[in-house]
Amino acid sequence: MRKALDTVYGAALAGACLAMVTIAVLVLIQVLGRVIDQGLDALGMARLNISIPSVAEFGGFLFVAAAFLALPATLRAAGHVRVTLILRAFGPFGNRMLAALVLILAVGLAGYATWFVILDVIDAYGAGSVSYGQVVVPLWIPKSFMALGLAIFTLALVDELLTTLGGDDPAFRAAERARDDQQGLN
Repeated sequence: MRKALDTVYGAALAGACLAMVTIAVLVLIQVLGRVIDQGLDALGMARLNISIPSVAEFGGFLFVAAAFLALPATLRAAGHVRVTLILRAFGPFGNRMLAALVLILAVGLAGYATWFVILDVIDAYGAGSVSYGQVVVPLWIPKSFMALGLAIFTLALVDELLTTLGGDDPAFRAAERARDDQQGLN
């Protein structure tokens, strides 16, 4: 089960990375197109008019996909902001109980958000909602990546909660400890 979950988290992170690389490629093509056209203008030649319609809109969709798909891996790598200074004052047992309480609240909030984003995807699909750019995109498509990222994030939170309740350190705590060891804080 651990391997399957890690594969899901890794696939989500790979999707986030792919979205960011795609943004970079689209922007690069757009910039190179302008540079080539300016060079052709300077030489008195006809422009090629290399342009990607709705590039800003696609960039926005891809950025949202990247942000939400990266949530589970960021959680497990202790990349989210946590106040560990306060946690150290509670000792190991208090720290575990406080972590469990926070994870329970996080599962509730993430589950709530996931549910309503899924309803929004279904609503966008049923209503036939589309983007306003030159290239018409059904809005359920980019919203689906947001829902997928939130669903996997909720799964990761449940995973961390069950690990904590089982008496083991959650992945984010192990990552924090490794970082503290590396920086000489322990």
